Amino acid sequence: MTISESTNRYGSPSMTNESVSLGTAPDQNGPDPQDINHEGTASQDGKPNDAKARSRGNRNRVASLSATDSLSEDGLRRPQPRGKIYDSILDIVGGTPLIRLPRLTVEDRLLADITAKLEFFNPLGSVKDRIGLAMIEKAEAAGLIHPSTSVLVEPTSGNTGIALAFVAASKGYRLVVTMPEGASIERRKMLRLLGVDVQLTPARQGMAGAIARAEAIIAATPGAWMPRQFDNPANPEAHAATTAEEIWADTDGKVDIIVGGAGTGGTLTGIAHALKPRKPDLRIIAVEPSESAVLSGDEPGPHGIQGIGPGFRPTILDITQIDGIMRVAERDALAVARRVARVEGLPVGISSGAALHAALELARNPANEGLLIVTIIPSFAERYLSTALFNGL
Repeated sequence: MTISESTNRYGSPSMTNESVSLGTAPDQNGPDPQDINHEGTASQDGKPNDAKARSRGNRNRVASLSATDSLSEDGLRRPQPRGKIYDSILDIVGGTPLIRLPRLTVEDRLLADITAKLEFFNPLGSVKDRIGLAMIEKAEAAGLIHPSTSVLVEPTSGNTGIALAFVAASKGYRLVVTMPEGASIERRKMLRLLGVDVQLTPARQGMAGAIARAEAIIAATPGAWMPRQFDNPANPEAHAATTAEEIWADTDGKVDIIVGGAGTGGTLTGIAHALKPRKPDLRIIAVEPSESAVLSGDEPGPHGIQGIGPGFRPTILDITQIDGIMRVAERDALAVARRVARVEGLPVGISSGAALHAALELARNPANEGLLIVTIIPSFAERYLSTALFNGL
């Protein structure tokens, strides 16, 4: 694996896997583990005995590094070094890995090839690191803000605040975040650790109260600037320039369906704008809470899937690029998030559980047999320790 020296933060992915062929991987160790049937045995020709698992042959469409590929003679894994020293934490945003879910595939007898793009590999642990960096740097490039004269103000109860916080700290900005007092304690403490002025608003007022407080601060503070993640075009632009290109490169352009939760809409909109012109039959599937299915035409309502379902249609969401909307109940999102942790060793957040629930439904559908599904995994489970995800543990 080598590092591309010609990439930039908003251009192509920072890492390129030049040493791996994107053709069919040779079989050097007997039957591929993915050719093992559901009872743990392979047929004589190395193909699955179970007809329902036949589509796993689709995995040969895009080669991957298996466990045995990275093992040395002493049985230890030795990942390739990056081969460089980065100038700051800002230079390692993006370039997140795309992995398969082999045990879920076997247990659920999936007909499609399901993968997960692990956005918690970003430095502060979520997909929002991309837009936190992009919104600030685009504003700097436009001459709107400067560390010596500007104060950043954003109403947020989630990962966007943490993303803005680490970028602001790295660049020397003062950041004020307003949030409902019901926001999880771990998020408040992380923000304060990063030097943020956290101002809590009454929980009964919800995000409306946090927004009103932020607007009041903007009006009273010289040099104040609000990123406005739901309206800022830098949000989808960041995903078009980075997330989309990473998916395209890692799948050799063979991705068929992309599934992700609909929060600001920036991730799905940006990916769609970048990839649909290259592959018009690419399907973009948005996931929203059943309890607040605004995109589906329902009224907004309270729900526990943090990070998606804001209760309104964001300005930056290009609904014309969305090919399907799937509703997922909070209980199902929680169940899948817990299951994927125990089955795949992959602890993910609640909205990730919602996206995976939808992706698994798609992967079981015979109409999608043999297709390659990419699921956006926005964040890691540890950021939700005080939520229902960890109840009873």
